[in-house]
Amino acid sequence: MNEHKPVILITNDDGINAPGIKALVDAVRDLGQVIVVAPDSPQSGMGHAITIGDPLRLNKVNVFEGIDSWECSGTPADCVKLARDKILHRKPDLCLSGINHGANHSINVIYSGTMSAAMEAAIEGVPSIGLSLMDYRFDADFTIAKTVANDLAKRMLVGGLPPHILLNVNIPNTTASEFKGMKICRQAYAKWAEEFEHRTDPRGKDYYWMTGKFINMDTGTGTDAEALKDGYASIVPIKIDFTDTVTKAWLETEWKF
Repeated sequence: MNEHKPVILITNDDGINAPGIKALVDAVRDLGQVIVVAPDSPQSGMGHAITIGDPLRLNKVNVFEGIDSWECSGTPADCVKLARDKILHRKPDLCLSGINHGANHSINVIYSGTMSAAMEAAIEGVPSIGLSLMDYRFDADFTIAKTVANDLAKRMLVGGLPPHILLNVNIPNTTASEFKGMKICRQAYAKWAEEFEHRTDPRGKDYYWMTGKFINMDTGTGTDAEALKDGYASIVPIKIDFTDTVTKAWLETEWKF
């Protein structure tokens, strides 16, 4: 590693050949020594899965000009673990995951491979950001998202975050003239209302295909869903410790053991 440049680890869940990760590399390549370790195939919706029963493979590839990069047979979280242990041999100064094709605000943070990769880095004490653009198209325009990524990466390299905190950043699918900027938010109470369509394959066997729609049940203000609707990029700080300290205090008073 170059001792004079900050080391920036980049990963994602859409796979190393996705346009979103190329946009992220381009956005920050001048800010430090960029190293890419990403899945060799799409891993969306994997959450924080890790590979236990199968071997993991790392192959060096030439995907980004002038950037050392590896494709990994495992999950996004696997990529971060292997990058630290077998490629960097140290903690990176910053981990960026994305830019995801599609939203990861509100409840999506639980399912997202993009966010779980950033979370894995945060567990190790690495300042981390998960970035997502609210456009699922393969040919999505990442211009605004690249500007957001560059701005936040600069801030993180200077000031960092408290230990084991990461940022969930979502960028609206909007034009430059309609983009309002960035806003610090809280996570909305919103969820997917799933339905499972019953279908039959060509061999006559039944299977189910998940469909549904996203429902925002949060009527409060200051949420990521509200910011995105209004044309802002939402920034939600996420903590690793899931403990509800308010309920913990209540239980300690109400429940006697």
